[in-house]
Amino acid sequence: MPSRPVGTVTRGTTHPNRLRRMDRWITAAHAPALRRADDPVAVDLGYGAAPWTAVELLHRLRTVAPRARVVGVEIDPERVAAARPYALEGLEFRHGGFEVPLPGRPVLIRAANVLRQYDESEVPGVWARLCARLAPEGVLVEGTCDEIGRRHVWVALGPEGPRTVTFATRLASLERPSDLAERLPKALIHRNVPGEPVHAFLRDFDRAWAAAAPYASYGARQRWMRAVRDLRAGGWPVVDGPKRWRQGEVTLRWEALAPAVR
Repeated sequence: MPSRPVGTVTRGTTHPNRLRRMDRWITAAHAPALRRADDPVAVDLGYGAAPWTAVELLHRLRTVAPRARVVGVEIDPERVAAARPYALEGLEFRHGGFEVPLPGRPVLIRAANVLRQYDESEVPGVWARLCARLAPEGVLVEGTCDEIGRRHVWVALGPEGPRTVTFATRLASLERPSDLAERLPKALIHRNVPGEPVHAFLRDFDRAWAAAAPYASYGARQRWMRAVRDLRAGGWPVVDGPKRWRQGEVTLRWEALAPAVR
C-alpha cells in the first residue's frame, strides 16, 4: 500500500438517502456475489463530511447479504475521526484514498460523487487502480447524482474494466430524459456533444419519450417504460428489463456509450 492516501480532498457534500437509487440497483444486481463471497466486504469510497451513506449502505446490503460488512474510506482524516463514533458491528471507517487501504479485496467499491471533482483525463487511471483492488467477482460502481438523489447516472466496472451505464431518476420530477445529462459521470459528462455516442443516446431517448407522450395519461412510469422499449427496439443495447424500468432505471452496455475514439 502507498504510504500516503492517493487522491485529493473533495467537497464532501452528503445528505441522508442521497444514494438510495444506486444502492437499490446494487442490491438487485450484485446480491449473489455478496452472498457467495467468503468475506463480503463493501467499500464506501469518499463518503464525505458525514457518514450517512456508509450507514445506509450497510443496512441495505444486509437485506440481501446478511454477512456483508462496509468500510467507509475517506481521504480527509478529520472526516474519519468524525465518523468513527457511528461505527457499529459490520461498519468501520478508515483513512485512505484510491489505494483502498484494506488487507483483502472488496466485493464492492462504491464511489459516488468523487470523480466528478477530478479532471476527465484522470478517470481511466483511477478506474484501473480501483478495479485492480476488486475481488474476482467484484464490482466498482462509480457515478454522480444530484444533491437529494433524484437523478443519478453511474458506470459499473469489473476487474476487466467498464461493463454498463445506468440512468436512474425519480420519474415524477422528469421533464425529459436528457435532463439526466447534467449528472453524467466524469468519463461522459464532457462527451454530451454531437458526434459522441452518449449524445446520440440522449437525443434518441428524448425522441422516444416524446413519442410515448400518450402513455403519460397512465403515469410517468408507463411513459418511461414505453420509451425504453422503443429505444431497445431501435437498436440500443438495453441489458435490463421491465422490473428495473419500473424503478425509473435503464442500463446499457458501456460499449454503446463509451467516448468516441479520435
